[in-house]
Formats: sequence, structure tokens, C-alpha cells
Amino acid sequence: MSKIRVLLVDDHTLLRAGLKALLATYPDIEVVGEASDGAEAIKQVKALKPDVVLMDISMPNMNGLTATRYILEAYPDVRVIVLTQYDSKEYVLPLLQLGAAGYVLKQCADTDLVKAIRAVHAGDSYLYPPVARTLLDSYLGKVDQDAPHHHLTPREQEILVLIAQGYTNRQIADLLHISPKTVDVHRSRLMKKLNLHNVAELTRYAIRHGLIEAT
Repeated sequence: MSKIRVLLVDDHTLLRAGLKALLATYPDIEVVGEASDGAEAIKQVKALKPDVVLMDISMPNMNGLTATRYILEAYPDVRVIVLTQYDSKEYVLPLLQLGAAGYVLKQCADTDLVKAIRAVHAGDSYLYPPVARTLLDSYLGKVDQDAPHHHLTPREQEILVLIAQGYTNRQIADLLHISPKTVDVHRSRLMKKLNLHNVAELTRYAIRHGLIEAT
């Protein structure tokens, strides 16, 4: 029986080492590579052709949202499981909309992670129970569905987060492989939609809605 080939993507070396040691105890799973940021993950997917990518969200250079977008567009057969500490709908929904097959929290038991890997490899989806509850609450209207950023396009949401994290237009253009002029167009549109007038207001908005962490 062929093993499930897994790529680990996280900027914490110790976490990757722990995951690699954990998954090595399962005979049907093989960790074939590691990456410390989204840009490196894209290169590793191209080189290694893994079956499953375990993807962190918050990383330097290129975050997990952007990396997931590129990987699933270029390699639609690769299955991405988001492995993160964030369980708010502001993180869950955009990644599932991009096509992530699973969403697991880092505090989950090892058996949950292995279940997720096996499930997505078999063509199913997997949501860690607290994440499923977040989505259900959202669907039932127990959280605010009318926050302005829900009306942004996925690209505008992506640029919103990057601006709030302190990236310049040039840096965002380099990360997303688009022109600075295109970034500026998206930036103007999203700020108009959110009725925000400067980067400070945008950053406060992102923190208030849980899109980034306060520093």
C-alpha cells in the first residue's frame, strides 16, 4: 500500500519536528518535506508533489492564505489541511472558500490530525469539531454575518490583511505576483467598501474583527 505523502508548512521548527516525529509512527503516512513559509511551500509542492499539505496561516514572507490559493490553482489534486491556532470564522471561511479540504486546530489530539489526513486523502473533508461549531454558529446567525469585510472579494480580503500587517504596496505586489498598480486599485476599492480612510483605521478594523493579532 502506498503511503500518504505529506508536506509540513509552519514557521516554527520545533512544531515541524514534533509533527514529523508523530506522523512517523503511522505506517501509512510519510512526511516528504518541510517549509517555513508560503513561498517555500509552493516550491516544495512543485518539487515533491505531496498528496497532503499541512498549512499554517500566520507565517513570514507569504502567509498560508496566499500559499493555499496558489497551490490549489496550480495543483488542484493536492489536498490542503489548515493546521492553525485560529478558529474564528474570519480565518476559517476564506480558506474553505479557496478549497482547503480540512481545518484542524493545533491543540487537537494526534488522532484527530491523522483522521484529517486520511479523510482528505480519501477525497472527503475534515473539520475539527470546534471549527465545525464555529461554522454552524455562523450559519445559524449567532455571529455577525454583516461585517463589511465579508463583502470584499477574496483578493481584497487578502490585501486587507497584508496592509494591516504592515506590508507596503510594493511588498504586497511581490508576494502576490501582481503589479503595484493592481494592489493600489484593490486597496482603494476595499477601503471604500469598508469606509476607511487610512492605514491606521484599516489596522484597527483588522484587529477588532480578529483578522490579525494586536502586537
